[in-house]
Amino acid sequence: MSIPILPLVPAAGGDCAACSDGLDFAIDFAFQPIVDVRQRQIVGHEALVRGEQGEGAESVLARLTPQTIYAFDQLVRVTAIEKAAALGMRERLSINFLANAVRDPRHCIRSTFAAARTFNFPLERIGFEVVGGARVEDSGQLIEIFNAYREYGFQTAYDDFGAGFVGLNLLAQFQPDVVKLDIDLVRAVDRDPARQAIVKAVIAMCGALGSRVLAEGVETRAERDYLFDAGVDLMQGYYFCRPVFRGLGTIDPALWP
Repeated sequence: MSIPILPLVPAAGGDCAACSDGLDFAIDFAFQPIVDVRQRQIVGHEALVRGEQGEGAESVLARLTPQTIYAFDQLVRVTAIEKAAALGMRERLSINFLANAVRDPRHCIRSTFAAARTFNFPLERIGFEVVGGARVEDSGQLIEIFNAYREYGFQTAYDDFGAGFVGLNLLAQFQPDVVKLDIDLVRAVDRDPARQAIVKAVIAMCGALGSRVLAEGVETRAERDYLFDAGVDLMQGYYFCRPVFRGLGTIDPALWP
C-alpha cells in the first residue's frame, strides 16, 4: 500500500521538545514481546509507557490534564519509535494511543512520519492500538482515526476487548487488524466454562470479520494451551516474557507449545 506524503514536522531526538510542550515530565518505555505461538517466533513488541525511573503507566497517566493530553500523545509516538530504533527492533512496534487525544488524525500523524524518517524505522512495521480503559467522548471520531491509520498503512488494534468501551458496538463499526482479548477473559480460561464460551464466540466472530485475535495477559501453560487449541496464535503475557524496561525481551524455547 502506498503511503500518502504528509507535511513533516521536525522530530528532535532525546527530549523531543517539539512534542512535549506543556509537559513537565519525561517518559521512557518498557517493551513486551508479542508472539506467534504457531510460528514460534516474536512478531512484535508493545511499547508500554513508563516514567524515567521505570514508574508504571498509571503514575504517568495520573499526571495528565486535558491541556497536556495531546502533547503527551505526540511524545509517546515519537519516543516509542526513537527507543525502538535505538534497540534495533526488527519486529512490529505497537503503540498505544488515547482516543480523546486525537482530534485531527491527519494532522497528528505527522509526528509519526517524521519520527520514522528521523530514526530510520520502517512505517510498515508501526501499528496503533487504542487504550480500552479510557472513556471515549466520540466513537465516530475514533472510527475516523482508525480509518485514517488504515489508509496510511498502519496496523490497527483494539486493546482490552471486552472491557470498557471496546466491545461489540465498536467492532460493528470498524474491524481492526487485531482484537486483543482483555486479560480478565484470559485469566483461568482453561478452567472457566463461561470465559471459554465467550472466548470461543469472539474467535469465531473475529474470524468472520477478518480480524486476528491476540490473547494478552497469558500467565500459565494451561492458559496458553487452551487458547492455542481454541485457535489463538497471537499471545503476550508474563508466561512468555515480562515487559523489559529499556530493552527487548526474548522467549525461552521451552515455552512454545
